[in-house]
This record gives sequence, structure tokens and C-alpha cells, in this order.
Amino acid sequence: MSLSTPEDGRLSPGLYIVATPIGNLSDLSPRAANILSRADAIAVEDSRVTARLLQHIGTKRPMIPYHDHNADRVRPGLIARMASEAIALVSDAGTPLISDPGFKLVRDARAAGHAVVTLPGPCAAIAALTLAGLPTDRFLFLGFLPAKAKARADAIAEVAAIRATLILYESGPRLAATLAALGDGLGNREAAVAREISKRFEECVTGTLSELAARYEDTPPKGEIVIVVAPPGEAPPVTETDADAMLREALTRLPAAKAANEVAKATGLQKRDLYARALEMKG
Repeated sequence: MSLSTPEDGRLSPGLYIVATPIGNLSDLSPRAANILSRADAIAVEDSRVTARLLQHIGTKRPMIPYHDHNADRVRPGLIARMASEAIALVSDAGTPLISDPGFKLVRDARAAGHAVVTLPGPCAAIAALTLAGLPTDRFLFLGFLPAKAKARADAIAEVAAIRATLILYESGPRLAATLAALGDGLGNREAAVAREISKRFEECVTGTLSELAARYEDTPPKGEIVIVVAPPGEAPPVTETDADAMLREALTRLPAAKAANEVAKATGLQKRDLYARALEMKG
């Protein structure tokens, strides 16, 4: 949905979701700069960070802190103001709503009937994916994994079989432990560690999960970090012995036709051949 500009030059009331640079301030789009310089107020994660961005584009605007610790308290007031004012939403870096509480603001703004528009731009997860040299046709963003070892291992186990490149955020002090946990839960897949994206010392280091864990074990890096992990390799083909075992188990529960259908779906083998084999077993 687009928002028109009234004849007096003011922005139309509503919520403007504005992506901000993840490093180089010159990555801010002209459209984003225009909206930020004209918004009635800006909901910010950290006013000090946004103040530097506003200084870069030569403007000052009222800022309202909006983050994990105060979102529930501040949100109703922001929603009320959207009826007559243009409220911009930014995070410290990148696209709002990615690993922050912004989605609730969008949800409530829509429920209240306010206009909502997004100004797309930088996103660390997508930028890291482009640097990693890993498959991009399917990917899954995991945000930050849990800090505690058991919860982290459980979260990794949930996605181990998903045939997609995995993208997650991490801090320097936890990087090596997270890479090791990913290796334990996923196998020693190819991966990349991207940091300081679009900044002077941008780097993207590639290797296996075990190689990367060893690299950073004693030298945790600084800066914003994105881990990208390759999808699992192709599953080995189902052998005749495997298919027979699956059929025998299915036949304890199902008639031959349904057992053959179940195994065909699980293995990709021909249902006709499996049905004939199932009849032999029953005979």
C-alpha cells in the first residue's frame, strides 16, 4: 500500500517501516532519507544510533524509544498517533521486524485501520547469503539460537533435515560454541561467517563448520555476525533391503495396497512394484 502526500507537503498519517544501513551510512536510500526527514516521529531501538543516522542526512526529528523492554507499554500510544501523524519505525541497523518486536506494531496498526507502507533496504541476513557462495534457491532464517546448550541443541535438531540453506545471527563471544553445536547437530557442512557487512573491514570466511569453529575458538571476532550453513547433502538411495523392511513394518498395520502407497510416498519408489512385493510377502 502506498501513502499519498497531502498538498501541504506533510506525509500522510500511518506507519512507515524504514530499512536503515547495516554498515555504510551511504546505503540509506534517498526515499528512506526523505521519509525520515519528514516523519512526525520515529520509533527507534536506540536513539543514539538513529541520531547519528539523522545527522548524516542533515535532519533532526522527535524519537520515541521502542524496543523489547518497553514495546507493550509504548505501542498503544504510537498506534493512537498514527491516526493523525506519520510514524516511522527503524531498528539500529537493517530492516525492522527482523529479530525485533516490530511485527506487533504492524499488526496493531493494521487492526486499527491505519495505513502501513514499507521502504525496503539493507538486511544483514540477505547480504550474508549473497556473500557466502551457498545455495540461495531455498533458505531459512533462524535469528539467534538459544544461549543454553540444551535448548540450542534442540533448536538445531528441529531444522537438521530441512533441505534449505540456514541463516542465523550470532555474537562474537558465542560464535565458536555455536559453530561447534551446529557441527554436532547438522554434520560437518560447508558454512560461512560474514561480519562487518558493508563496512571497511567486511569479511566473509568460508569452510566447514569444524574448521570455522576451530578458527574462532581462541579469537572471537568483533562486530555484527551472520552464520550461513549449507543444506544437507542428498540422501542416499533407498536399497531393496530398506524397502522390504519398511514394507514389512507397514504390513503389520495396513493392507497391502495402503502399505505400498505409504512406502512409495516415503521413498519415491514405484507403488506398483511395492504392491507386488507386498503381495509376495503376504503370500
